[in-house]
Amino acid sequence: MKKYSKADEPHAGDQVESKDIGESATYRSSSASENARTLTRRTAIARAAQIGGIAILGNVSDATAQTHSEVLPLVDKLTDTSKTLGTPGTVLGSRSSHAKVRRFLRSGRPWTSGTPHEELLGTLTPADLHFERHHAGVPQIDPSEYALLIHGMVERPTVFSLSDLQRHQSVTAVHFLECSGHYPGNPPAETRPSRIAPLLSNSEWTGVPLRTLLEEVGMHADARWLLAEGQDGSKLTRSIPIEKAWDDAMIAYGQNGESLRPEQGYPARLFNPGWEGNTCVKWLRRIEVTDRPVMSREETSRYTDATGSGEFRQFSFVMHARSLITHPGYPEKIKPGFVDIQGIAWSGRGRISKVEVTIDDGRTWQVAQLQMPVLSKAFTRFQLPWQWDGTPTTIWSRATDETGYVQPTMTEFKRSRGAMGYHENFTIGWTIKPDGNVVFRVQDWDAA
Repeated sequence: MKKYSKADEPHAGDQVESKDIGESATYRSSSASENARTLTRRTAIARAAQIGGIAILGNVSDATAQTHSEVLPLVDKLTDTSKTLGTPGTVLGSRSSHAKVRRFLRSGRPWTSGTPHEELLGTLTPADLHFERHHAGVPQIDPSEYALLIHGMVERPTVFSLSDLQRHQSVTAVHFLECSGHYPGNPPAETRPSRIAPLLSNSEWTGVPLRTLLEEVGMHADARWLLAEGQDGSKLTRSIPIEKAWDDAMIAYGQNGESLRPEQGYPARLFNPGWEGNTCVKWLRRIEVTDRPVMSREETSRYTDATGSGEFRQFSFVMHARSLITHPGYPEKIKPGFVDIQGIAWSGRGRISKVEVTIDDGRTWQVAQLQMPVLSKAFTRFQLPWQWDGTPTTIWSRATDETGYVQPTMTEFKRSRGAMGYHENFTIGWTIKPDGNVVFRVQDWDAA
């Protein structure tokens, strides 16, 4: 870099010559009485911004503004919001009319709606975009009439009102919630990231630990299971091992800083962090303490895993590690150059410890950056900077959790599980075509 010297000083009235942006430029006013001073890159940028700002606000002459019009376009006077008053405050906020993000309905599945992962930022799912899954529609329950009965193998059968639950010491934690049976059957190449994992969301949950209530009612020493029953039209019931109650199960009544939404179980639901969504019974009205599972409809004819040998695996509660690239994905089109590969990873076993990404269809893998904080049984966002040279390829991601469990390929999943149905967590790929169009990498189960 050239150093400044006295001989380099311009005379009064000299024009400033533009130099390389990395060098210092010399600025001198037309007044000979002012001392010359060095104009650094930062000062030059700030001064240019000031000049541009003055031109936009109309505080200089038309001639001056026109001089800068080629550098910085003027704001259209018809759309300049700084010239008018905005809207007043409201009792309930809303998104900008330009933000069109919505849940999506699933054809032929009237009791579900999915979360649009590729349109979201960060890791928390807005409550009104949290997926829906119910078996007989959403009941409308008056909170003043809400009651939760805990009975069975207890010393003191008790009915708790909503206010009773809220009087107990609360806990708040961020966790994902995922339906165990939401992988689409034979998804085509024209499949968005959100359609691969539609019934999956991540929220901050607030409620009372289930163990607190069980201690209050006094469980019998030989109690081993709980039966949780919902207040919806299907009277959905699930058996829960007592160990989950002593661990991190809660009766949740809050989500993302507000009361549960009706479709999320208002006024209160059972929430089992890291376990399949069906166990997190919504509109919870009854918990029966027992010494064995009750073998209800939802844990016999449904929510059991086929092994391919005629046998079925029951009570496979935990949602194993999984990852999903959300950008780039269908229907995006990318250009050669920098691409920020982004996605989410999660595990019902605990924290995500590593996410790897391949940009050459599995030949080599690179460790992606995990965005903080990395929470247990919650979404972790990952990213990997990539310089795409225009060569067609397929990108994949795979997650590893803190227990050492590694997300399997479809072939590995098939060898372990034997059949499709529930808990599909195999790796997902996206193919980038020569023209930059991105499509879902179709996988053939029969050939896996």
